Amino acid sequence: MRAFAHDLFTYPLPAGHRFPLDKYRLVREAAEELASVEVQEAEAAGWDQLRRTHDEDWVERVRDGLLARREELALGLPWSPELVERSRRSTGATIMAAHAALEDGVAANLGGGTHHAFAHAGRGFCVFNDVVTALRELRTSGLVRRALIVDVDVHQGDGTHALLAADADAFTLSVNGWRNYPFRRVPGDIEVDLPDGTGDERYLTELTQVLPAALRRARPELCFVLAGADPYEGDRLGRLSLTKAGLRERDLLVRDMLAAGGVPICVTLAGGYANDVRDTVEINVNTLRVFA
Repeated sequence: MRAFAHDLFTYPLPAGHRFPLDKYRLVREAAEELASVEVQEAEAAGWDQLRRTHDEDWVERVRDGLLARREELALGLPWSPELVERSRRSTGATIMAAHAALEDGVAANLGGGTHHAFAHAGRGFCVFNDVVTALRELRTSGLVRRALIVDVDVHQGDGTHALLAADADAFTLSVNGWRNYPFRRVPGDIEVDLPDGTGDERYLTELTQVLPAALRRARPELCFVLAGADPYEGDRLGRLSLTKAGLRERDLLVRDMLAAGGVPICVTLAGGYANDVRDTVEINVNTLRVFA
């Protein structure tokens, strides 16, 4: 399986900031040790590609460092040239992985899943929406029309839902924590809102019930999977209380149902904020093993 990543592992953050930068370096290093994964360098998404998803004003102000203080607070990250380049490369990795998935059947971005980015704004550590940008790039090239987004990150993909709300050829399935960020939710196509402490059994039962319906309704030519590590019981932003074994079963379930339908899969690793970063890395690497 081809996996795409960047090597931008440093970023100026205020003291005490909790964005898990180490995760990206450690996941890449671990992925490079897997015989089943070929890690390739991601190119930055072009400005024109980003404009297919985002308002011109947002793209220009991100590029030129003209974000208001309230916008930086909503984003959760201070602006810098490094942030812009990381965000473009992370989006570019999903574009490249989507192309590779159509060629090989499955591919991955070792980051991505930036589902809180709206057309006009970034939020929740997400500057640009990588999945929607990749989908629109593929459509521009005439490669796909219908797509399914399976979002099993613990947080609802509000930005993705807003961007695809009027898109009859894109279908969203979300299995998320109800009492969690974002606090103003945007409706998707199929949503499973789970309570704190859900655990493996109920989570997997719910996913097993809704995924076949999503496949029938979406009839996708490609599926984007946001395989967040943050439903984990040790994640400080999660609260769904899944075990590592449960998260592996989640990935197997998604993989097998999509494979049975002959649907190419573009995996993004999305969120993960475990108290011990090694737990997030282990979950992410297990996801790569499953889909590879």
